[in-house]
Amino acid sequence: MSTPATAPLLLADTGLPMPDYDGGSIVNLMASLLRARGGAAYYPNLRLLPPEAIRDYTNILLLVIDGLGANWLAERSPNGILSRHQLGAITSVFPTTTAAAITTFLTGDAPQQHGITGWFTYFRELGCVMSVLPGHPRYGGVGYRQAGVDLATLLGPRPLASRIRTRAFFLTPAKIAYSDFNLAYLGPAQARPFTDLRDMFRQAGRILRADAGPKYLYLYWPGLDSRGHEAGMASPLAARHLAAIEEALTDFLVASAGTDTLVLVTADHGLVDTAPADRLDLADHPELAACLSLPLCGEPRAAFCYLRPRRVRAFEDYCQQVLGGHALPRPSEELFQLGLFGRGEPHPRLHERIGDYSLLMRGRSVLRDHLPSEKRFVQIGVHGGLSETELLVPFCRFRT
Repeated sequence: MSTPATAPLLLADTGLPMPDYDGGSIVNLMASLLRARGGAAYYPNLRLLPPEAIRDYTNILLLVIDGLGANWLAERSPNGILSRHQLGAITSVFPTTTAAAITTFLTGDAPQQHGITGWFTYFRELGCVMSVLPGHPRYGGVGYRQAGVDLATLLGPRPLASRIRTRAFFLTPAKIAYSDFNLAYLGPAQARPFTDLRDMFRQAGRILRADAGPKYLYLYWPGLDSRGHEAGMASPLAARHLAAIEEALTDFLVASAGTDTLVLVTADHGLVDTAPADRLDLADHPELAACLSLPLCGEPRAAFCYLRPRRVRAFEDYCQQVLGGHALPRPSEELFQLGLFGRGEPHPRLHERIGDYSLLMRGRSVLRDHLPSEKRFVQIGVHGGLSETELLVPFCRFRT
């Protein structure tokens, strides 16, 4: 049965919810998994999943469904298999985006420690803004390895698979399975590329039945997120895909019966749908653009702004007078002090990667800029911000 989520803590003076890094977020889930598999973790355990309750399972399988928000699941499939086995809702990390959250799943660390702060992250040591997951400078060009960059050394945090005492298998779509980013966080795990939803579950089943030894499986499915970006989460396309996921999961649970596997299902973030009036373009705000020394970083729902030293007051005034209905500006250092990125000792480059100011977008607003090399596009479903719709993700448990 689904358990109602505890109301999230609110970010001071904003009314916006915060990640619950003290026992109710995806980083706490990873802390529980680490400890259950003989590893050490910095963050507290997930309140819904103490390690002692799961360490005796032969296999642990974590399925991450990109874009599956808890509120959306409750609305679209209240009686489906995921809702029926939901223990509660937990929070993502900030920003609520794949780049930051998937790095948490792959390392067990919050953004405060792993230092990945959005799809576009400024790497001062490389002298440019990077498209982190595709693995190349934002303007294009060659990937990390081809440019001679040792990505594992550059990124820093240890892969989760090297911190546990169980054989690990990472199942991801074939087109990204051997990307520079995924390889940097693979560690001793075995990569298993798949072609589609059914193939993902087929391969997981084969791994579970291959031998009797204990295993940890991480499965990443991006299909719901891509459909949400394209058509919106209110679309029939998204609803049909959720039904396909639940059907495939049901079949997998039947097929894997008797393997002594704990199956956990969660997500990296939810999405909100936008309308044309919600979509702001930096090109339409030249006074704001003139205040910036770099392109916008982070996410369109949580933009990190690097300011020209003599334009700070102009930036503040413009945000208040023109963007006030769309964006809430906050000094990035203030967000760090409030614990929005995590707890404890930060990544040595974190402060460089969150800019001088952060624009937390209100309502469903987004703010984008475009480099000369980038094609303009429209995403209906978006994420990265601090609405409950984006922040809360389901946490479901099954036993086979």
